[in-house]
Amino acid sequence: MDKKILDKLEVMQGDITKLEVDAIVNAANKSLLGGGGVDGAIHRAAGPELLEECRTLGGCPTGEARITKGYQLPARHVIHTVGPVYGGKPEDSRLLTNCYENSLKLAVENNVKSIAFPAISCGVYGYPIQEACKIAVDTTCNFLKSKPSMEKAIFILFSAGDYNIYNDYLKSISH
Repeated sequence: MDKKILDKLEVMQGDITKLEVDAIVNAANKSLLGGGGVDGAIHRAAGPELLEECRTLGGCPTGEARITKGYQLPARHVIHTVGPVYGGKPEDSRLLTNCYENSLKLAVENNVKSIAFPAISCGVYGYPIQEACKIAVDTTCNFLKSKPSMEKAIFILFSAGDYNIYNDYLKSISH
């Protein structure tokens, strides 16, 4: 993998709602009206205005993305994407790839230079973290090759185990 691309990637363990980046990505449900996990945490941290704006969007199909303001978050924007519920089907990987591609496209269209992703679909949606990590990193690297305006893509993981999987994968492709 190209060092210039890898230098734009970062893996962290922590709370996505505390990151000072242009946009954070929300692993949302189709309604966009909040839920559990990272979705609930983002809605709580952003304040009630986020829910008000999400109500105007009319939901979001799986694999697509929508952008809102960040409100009380340090991030200027929240990009909401709906990951697939894992079922071991071939379209699962295509839909998860679309989540990352569509989030990154929206980011570039809105002059976002730094973005942070959670592990989309890896919580209650049951996507295996190793497979999801490879899709997340490979899709992001391919996108960054064609869109040099994006300066930083962070993968922020809540658990140490997930952090280690992402960190090990990044090391494996940097040699």
